[in-house]
Amino acid sequence: MVSVRQIKAGRALLGWSQSDLASESGISEPTIARLESVDGELGGREATVQRIRAALEKGGIQFIEENGGGPGVRLRKPTRQKR
Repeated sequence: MVSVRQIKAGRALLGWSQSDLASESGISEPTIARLESVDGELGGREATVQRIRAALEKGGIQFIEENGGGPGVRLRKPTRQKR
């Protein structure tokens, strides 16, 4: 399960607009806006949810599941490239 708040928080951590998320996920910007307009679990088709989540994860977002403190997101530390 992914919540709308997790999607918005992930975008904020990455500095992404709805347009950026649309470009990265291949989902239309109006669809992103519609999905984000309602609080709670991210609605829409499962494939749409997975594409949005995958785009944020590729950008460096880690989704934190409910663990007593509530679900959330965090920005993954950049990995250092070996020389």
